[in-house]
Amino acid sequence: MNWNKSILLAAALFSAVVQVNAQDNLINSLKGNASDNSKEGFKFTEVINLGNTSIKDQGSSGTCWSYSGNSFLESEMIRMGKQPVDISPIFTARNTYIEKAKNFVRLHGDQAQGDGGQLHDVLTIFRQYGAVPREAYTGLPAEQSRNNFSEMGPLLQGMTETIAKSKKPSANWLSAFTAAMDAYLGQVPENFSYKGKSYTPRTFADQVVGINPDDYVGISSFDEHAYYKPFVLLIPDNWSFERFYNVQINELTDIIDNALKNGYTVAWATDVSEKSFSWKNGVAYVPETPFEQMSEAERASMFNGPKAEPTITAAQRQEAFDNYSTTDDHGMHIVGLVKDQNGKEYYIVKNSWGESNDYKGYMYATKEYVRYKTISLLLHKKALTKNLSSKLGI
Repeated sequence: MNWNKSILLAAALFSAVVQVNAQDNLINSLKGNASDNSKEGFKFTEVINLGNTSIKDQGSSGTCWSYSGNSFLESEMIRMGKQPVDISPIFTARNTYIEKAKNFVRLHGDQAQGDGGQLHDVLTIFRQYGAVPREAYTGLPAEQSRNNFSEMGPLLQGMTETIAKSKKPSANWLSAFTAAMDAYLGQVPENFSYKGKSYTPRTFADQVVGINPDDYVGISSFDEHAYYKPFVLLIPDNWSFERFYNVQINELTDIIDNALKNGYTVAWATDVSEKSFSWKNGVAYVPETPFEQMSEAERASMFNGPKAEPTITAAQRQEAFDNYSTTDDHGMHIVGLVKDQNGKEYYIVKNSWGESNDYKGYMYATKEYVRYKTISLLLHKKALTKNLSSKLGI
């Protein structure tokens, strides 16, 4: 390898390390500013709480979209009257790496890499590769109990960077790429047993999970695009250039409300970089005073009970996206609705960071926060009202 190629590979490896560590850094930064007893300031009353499976921990990996997307499919199984199964998120992520690598090489390296993805990638992989239960494919070496992609991620990115820079990629580069994943995650079983029956990933997806990927729609809201028309969401992790239906800002929460009332959960991609999003305290809201302008006393009391919020406009939402204060940070799963002691409504949000916060893996987000910071929603098309379905041409 010559010196220039060594520099390129080193740069690629450094970039990948940053991406792998980003999730850990994100979690560590979201501890909140309140005292440990801040939970005592909120009195939540459950309004809707739909069926969902156990809390998972994505570990040191940027695969939240796979964990939340598969959690969403598991709740869909419950809604359909099926016995839910813990679907392997690493099977989904692994095959997404393969498809993303193909695109990356075909685009000569001009595309984002790393662990990131979008909620719809779960459906894309389900359609193309099927699904397996987590018990059949954990992606964990024998000595590990949680994901750690800090070594695998840089290695995979270094490989694709090198291939994309070559004058003529060889015919076997993808086999080498897949073999590297096998070394870290293990080989995917061609056949496996589940509850006494033998399945392939395809038959398991079709016969046990039993969802139709074409039944689901992606929704977003941005002022610069025509409303009620599909558009390509320009974020780095939308590597497949998926289109989303554009609705007005208040319709984001109207859609979620209608879905929950009719028994449908919602997968949620959002920005969690705000100081008013606290994983430790399990609450996300929009403060009336920007964090930078708060006094020390105001910062210390941010999560000691319900707070008033401003009304966010479509223009503010668009501006926050354009100036990078709203970024595509995290995917989660909205499973219900609560009210606080003042009657304000919050969504019950299932996360994939284990049970390390005040609400054992769940948190509560206000509707204003959802309107302001949502990147996209994924839900069953029958969860939409007939009026909105008609406007969208679904």
